[in-house]
Amino acid sequence: MHTLFTFTSPPGPCGYLPDRDWRLRYDIVRDLTPAEYGERMRHGWRRFGHALFRPECDGCRACLPLRVDVAKFTPGRTMKRLAKENAGAVTLHIGKPSVTDEKLDLYDKFHAFQVDFKDWPERGPETADAYADSFVDNPFAVEEWCYSVEDRLIGVGYVDVVPHGLSLIYFYYDPAERDRSPGTWNVLCGLAEAARRRLPHVYLGYFVSGCRSLEYKARFTPNEVLDWASGEWVPFR
Repeated sequence: MHTLFTFTSPPGPCGYLPDRDWRLRYDIVRDLTPAEYGERMRHGWRRFGHALFRPECDGCRACLPLRVDVAKFTPGRTMKRLAKENAGAVTLHIGKPSVTDEKLDLYDKFHAFQVDFKDWPERGPETADAYADSFVDNPFAVEEWCYSVEDRLIGVGYVDVVPHGLSLIYFYYDPAERDRSPGTWNVLCGLAEAARRRLPHVYLGYFVSGCRSLEYKARFTPNEVLDWASGEWVPFR
């Protein structure tokens, strides 16, 4: 791993719980191996582009890194019904990250929807360069998971593959396809793919109670969260 620089952000409004402040520790890396990042994830780090980060907030440990036990995962009734409806109708293609006009349009459509649905901050159209910085230019090889219905792109996810699991980085989808529960379907596909590759865990990032965008992760059971105090992964739900 080649670290370019490290810094901790000053306290500012929390992106997950608006009534709190947060501070994030960042390590900006030029290159990184999957094994090195896997060890970082064991200690609560996440990655976006070349930035590794984790919360270091005074007096708050609401951000809980969460991972699902692949071998023990049991889908509920709703998940089973979703799998039956989407299997055969939604096609998944796993390849290398790239920028296309179709992805940029879908990305903008998704964010515009989230502004109204979950009070996300407004933003302008995504540029090809910004998209490449976030999803295409990575410190190690990343998989791009594209979901299609009748050759029409309906969702795109980015996945890190580390020695002990899959890490779902980010996923966006066509709001017109919400009836298919594309976000849930992406996680279910991640769990199925991890099982096929005989990987023990799927990492879903941070669970934060009270944050609508992150609470869904606890539905995938059984799961574990990182106990910040002990540094151990402990059963959650």
